[in-house]
Amino acid sequence: MADVSVRPATPADAAAVARVQLTTWQAAYGGLLPSQALVLDPEELAAAWEQAVTSPPTPRHRLLVAVDAGEVVGLASSEPAEEGAELTALLVEPRWGRRGHGSRLLAASVDHWRADGVRLAVTWVFESDTVVSAFLASAGWGPDTVVRTLENDAAVVRQRRWHTEL
Repeated sequence: MADVSVRPATPADAAAVARVQLTTWQAAYGGLLPSQALVLDPEELAAAWEQAVTSPPTPRHRLLVAVDAGEVVGLASSEPAEEGAELTALLVEPRWGRRGHGSRLLAASVDHWRADGVRLAVTWVFESDTVVSAFLASAGWGPDTVVRTLENDAAVVRQRRWHTEL
């Protein structure tokens, strides 16, 4: 059996988390987001993730990592929200997809939220992202009526809020 797990991120994971984010964003959103949104400095991104781990704004700001054979292959970040908790990122590096890492990350996030007394969790999904929508639907999440528009000089994209009761 493979050596797989989910655990809280450590400062030493920051570069790997940045790699997962960049690789996943480029693969998943290359046709959706403007190219400049996908060109991020890996060192700056790693520094931001390290800061998120070492000095989170609250104890309920969390970064979890999925590990496979000792390698960080995915991440889930969450923070407090008006509704309860917000899943701000759930990413699995494409070459590690379809191995249960996303499900383990989501389940671990839910465990933390329940321990915090959270009753409702939300996340935002690009309306055209059928892969994430199908994954969340299979995990019992559903879209609601709230939509937001993200705009910059190169693109306008819409996201729909998804939610689940815990």
